[in-house]
Amino acid sequence: MTGMGLKLKTVLAAGALVALTACTTQYRNHGYVPLEEDLSNIVVGVDTRDSVAETIGTPSTGGVLNDSGYYYVHSKVKHYAYRQPQVVEREVLAVTFDKRGVVRNIERFGLSDGNVVPLSRRVTESSVVDKSFLRQLLGNLGRFTAGDFIE
Repeated sequence: MTGMGLKLKTVLAAGALVALTACTTQYRNHGYVPLEEDLSNIVVGVDTRDSVAETIGTPSTGGVLNDSGYYYVHSKVKHYAYRQPQVVEREVLAVTFDKRGVVRNIERFGLSDGNVVPLSRRVTESSVVDKSFLRQLLGNLGRFTAGDFIE
C-alpha cells in the first residue's frame, strides 16, 4: 500500500502545482515603439519617409488616409487564469508626413482610463490646427451612450 500511497501523493502534488501555476499572472508584449533615443535622430521638417524607416525601422502600420503617416503600436496584455485578457498598457507613436513626404509631426500617445493622452509631441507649426487621423479615431472611444443608438 505504501507504493500506492506514494503515487497518490505524487499525483496530488502535481495537480496542486498545476493549479497554482494556472493562477499565475502572465504579461505579454505585442508590437514595437522606438525608444526616445532613436527618435532624437529624426529631425522634423528634414527627414523623409525613407530616412525614418532606416532610422527607427518599418512601422506596424501606415496611414489609412492618403498614406499620411507611420504608426508604431506597443501593447502590454495581462493574462490571468480563466479571465479575459486585459490590455494594461498601450502606446502609439505617430509620425506624420506632409505631401512631399517630409516629417511634419511626431506624437506619442498612451491610454489612461480609456482616454487618449498625448505623451509627447514635436510639430513644425506653432500649434496643431487639425486633428490627425489617429487622434480622430481614438478620440471617439468612450463617447458613446445608449441614447446615441436609440431613436
